[in-house]
Amino acid sequence: MSELIAALPMYDWPECRHEIDAQWRHLRDALRKQGVNAPEALTRGGDLQALWRSPNLLLAQTCWGPMEAGLSDYVQVVGQPDYSAFEGGAGTHYSSAIVMRADMAQKAVAAPGDGTARLPLDLMRDERLAFNEALSRSGFLALIQDIKDIAEDTDLFSEKIETGGHRMSLQAVRDGLADLCAIDCRSWAMAQRFEPDVKRLCVVGWTARRLGLPYITSFRTDARTLAALRALLDTAHGGARLHHGMTGTP
Repeated sequence: MSELIAALPMYDWPECRHEIDAQWRHLRDALRKQGVNAPEALTRGGDLQALWRSPNLLLAQTCWGPMEAGLSDYVQVVGQPDYSAFEGGAGTHYSSAIVMRADMAQKAVAAPGDGTARLPLDLMRDERLAFNEALSRSGFLALIQDIKDIAEDTDLFSEKIETGGHRMSLQAVRDGLADLCAIDCRSWAMAQRFEPDVKRLCVVGWTARRLGLPYITSFRTDARTLAALRALLDTAHGGARLHHGMTGTP
C-alpha cells in the first residue's frame, strides 16, 4: 500500500512553520492511535494540483476556486476551519481585505459587521491589481464577483498582475509594482505579524463574506478514516468548528 500524504500549505509561512508542524504532530499522533497510518511529516513543495488529486491524500487544505474548477471530482470535504479570530472572519466564513499603499488611501476601513462587500471603486479604478492566481477565490474570484454584483465593469483595472501567492501580492503593492490586492483575512493578520514595512499598507475595503478554505481528503479515503479526521479537527485543530457540507457558496 502506498504511503499516505498530508499537506497544510495555505498558511504555511516560514515564520509560523513551527506552529503548522506542531498542529500536524498533534493530529498525526491522534490519528495513529485510531489505527490510521498518518505520515510522519507534512509534504511541502511540488505541484499542488497533483498533490490534491493524489489517491493517497489523507488531509490537505485547498480553495473553493480549484474545487469548483474540477478538484471536487477527486476529493471529499472534511470540513471548514473557524475564522472568527480574524477581522473579516465569522465562523466558517471569511472576507478578503482589499489592500493598497497607505499613501493612496484616506483611512483604513474596518470589516463590515454584516459581511457585505465594501468596494472602494474610485480608489481601484485604473489601478494595477496584483493577485495570487486566477483560481483563487480570496485573491481574485471574490473581488471580481463582487464588482460584477454591483454591475460594474471588471475591466476597471489598468492591469492584472499574477504573483503566485498572497504574500507576493502584498509585497508587489508595498514595493510599487502594483497598486492593490485582495488578501483573505487570516493572511492579512499574518502579514501584520510577519511582513516587513506592513505599516506602509492600508485596508481600503473588503470583499463579501464567503465560505473559507476547505480541508479535503481523497475520495478513496474510507468512511472510518473520514470520521476520525472530522472528529479530530472538530476538537483538536486549533479549536476549529467545522462545517461538513459540500457546497462552496455562503
